[in-house]
Amino acid sequence: MRDRLLAAEKVKAIDWRDGVLYLQDLRALPFEQNWIACTSAAEVADAIGARVVRGAPVIGICAAYGVVLAARARMTQGGDWQAALEADFAVLAAARPTAANLFWALDRMRDRLGRLKEHAEPLAVLEAEAIAIHVSDREANLTMAQLGVDLIRKHQGNAQAILTHCNAGALATGGFGTALGVIRGAFIEGMVERVYVNETRPCLPGSRLSAWELAEEGLPVTINVDSAAAHIMKTKGVTWLIVGADCIAANGDVANRIGTYQLAVCAMHHGVRFMVVAPSSAIDMSLACGEDIVLEDGDGRALLEMEGQRIGADVEAFDPRFDVTPADLIDVIVTEKGIVERPDTAKLAQLMCRKRLH
Repeated sequence: MRDRLLAAEKVKAIDWRDGVLYLQDLRALPFEQNWIACTSAAEVADAIGARVVRGAPVIGICAAYGVVLAARARMTQGGDWQAALEADFAVLAAARPTAANLFWALDRMRDRLGRLKEHAEPLAVLEAEAIAIHVSDREANLTMAQLGVDLIRKHQGNAQAILTHCNAGALATGGFGTALGVIRGAFIEGMVERVYVNETRPCLPGSRLSAWELAEEGLPVTINVDSAAAHIMKTKGVTWLIVGADCIAANGDVANRIGTYQLAVCAMHHGVRFMVVAPSSAIDMSLACGEDIVLEDGDGRALLEMEGQRIGADVEAFDPRFDVTPADLIDVIVTEKGIVERPDTAKLAQLMCRKRLH
């Protein structure tokens, strides 16, 4: 199956070439494919904050490359470049506080910096570490796709309808995708009749990114308004709700794009199984539960304006960008280290002690 998955790869969001980080500007999709070149940590942080890239895994990868760019600039300036580099770590960490992968990648780069040998070439070592993070995420995607497909086959192997929310595909990761990776894999295996994609208000990453990505690869995809999700579960034979995650607490609570929580409630009511697909780097065992996760809010403009024109009443707007789904609403969490059914603290602690499967 792995060869078929690799053959299906057509979309990517990031590219590291000749010491420059190139990012596909997701704000331009689905109308244009534009690439932005980043040559400094500040440019990487700005791109992350401005949503040029989206998705916790790809944010972590970008941050790792941002450290490489920062180290190159600090070494050129001379002096105690490692001490000066801490300011760049802080700038990158502040870019997207909900994405656990961001802090995981920065911690890994800082740890590698601390283990530099006396005669090592620091820049080469840091670049190799960032590339390893990137490659590792792509490999994790492929492993998760296979595990997720096996679960779908186990519970209902024939062609079925699947619902997804936001974007957790190749555009949000270093390669094949998390939630969309599983969906793509299931389609390759003949187990997907149709994919329903919530438009994902207010910034529409579902209709703008996920639907485009799936259509580019020939999957049968239908966009729907978020408020139609329960109706679709009831009337369209949906068997799985599959999403990614920006952060998973130690007890299995999951932070993801706003709207995920209510989808989980609807899924439980309608007997639709709920799968969360995310690399183990999204699991933060220092957070006891979902209440400890920092959730980002928008400024409300996306609710009140469209293309600069006001479309809503002149009132206050509540614009949370993430919510937390309690672990008891989740059927299974799929990671590259394995799967956790009915997640809780003990099961996640056991998972995090494992090495990755492949």
